[in-house]
Amino acid sequence: MSLAFHWFLPTYGDSRNLVAGGHGTAMRGDRPATLKYLHQICAAAETNGFEAVLTPTGLWCEDAWLTTAMLVERTETLKFLVALRPGLTSPTLAAQMAGTFQRQSGGRLLLNVVTGGEPHEQRAYGDFLDKQSRYARTGEFLHVVRQLWTSSEPVTFTGDHIRVEGAALNNRPDPVPAVFFGGSSGSAGPVAAKYSDVYLTWGEPVGAVGDKLDWIGGLAAEHGRTLQYGLRIHVISRDTSAQAWAEADRLLAGVDPADVTRMQANLARSESEGQRRMVELRGGNNDRLVIAPNLWAGVGLVRGGAGTALVGSHDEVADRLAEYAQLGITHFVLSGYPHLEEAYWFGEGVLPLLERRGLWARPNDQSTPAPMPLAVVSAH
Repeated sequence: MSLAFHWFLPTYGDSRNLVAGGHGTAMRGDRPATLKYLHQICAAAETNGFEAVLTPTGLWCEDAWLTTAMLVERTETLKFLVALRPGLTSPTLAAQMAGTFQRQSGGRLLLNVVTGGEPHEQRAYGDFLDKQSRYARTGEFLHVVRQLWTSSEPVTFTGDHIRVEGAALNNRPDPVPAVFFGGSSGSAGPVAAKYSDVYLTWGEPVGAVGDKLDWIGGLAAEHGRTLQYGLRIHVISRDTSAQAWAEADRLLAGVDPADVTRMQANLARSESEGQRRMVELRGGNNDRLVIAPNLWAGVGLVRGGAGTALVGSHDEVADRLAEYAQLGITHFVLSGYPHLEEAYWFGEGVLPLLERRGLWARPNDQSTPAPMPLAVVSAH
């Protein structure tokens, strides 16, 4: 087994401190998300052996398609896990954009489909569907996109939310981009099972993650499908455990209590089941932040979406990642503050340990077998 590790592009800005906001709430770091800085993060990810970088989507960050298109040419092997929202563009145009990106990048596109869990943000985009309808539309959207990517015949489809007639792509993408998809609600599960290649979940204790994978795996089996699984989580990895926890304490000390109050109020109105689970990990206690061995919920005090981090020595972080891998997780989408420096801490400290354990091999290393091609659930 060779695990795949991906990094994150903070297209809202970066910082040596925790950046408050996200998931429908404005956020901005004191390191602006200039192309020059994002190029540095891409170079760090590529140098350290990360396979791809995830770019978020929403009003609180730069557009993912445009940003990654401007970054591709300065990278060689790095893939781009581009987030997109069904319903904000037609499935035909999205399929065409993905095909263009795939060809011009030499097959370096992956897609993260984000249905959207913040109704006030969706309405700002002109989307007034309720949550259940948004997931139903996502299923129809992916059905059409899949057909356009794989069918040599024109596609005609009429659903409750999507309708296309005689749609066809002049050039279909080769290879077909893998689709990553996350969602914890009853409405999300069937869509993930039927249309995703990689189901993403945020960092919860190992037992909770295992239960979620069993749920999605059972739904996928009903469609005769087998999915891959991914974990979206932050990391603080240092030479010693004491150094890592000192860094977590430093980040927490820099948090403005007003930001905690503001963000917790904003997150309380979220319709995302995954976001609710992130908040409930602390049991309503903002001082109860260590929720499992090496699993710290401090990030979620001020950041929407992925709110936990693995904190510890390089060996401890490697141990925790191996435990998730035993559940079936093969993709890890990681991040840390600041993203440039933390890519090196993890890449130089943890990845060599996983390599020695036979759990990881550097992507595009000609001395090792090529990784298995990916197939087609929200996770920032």
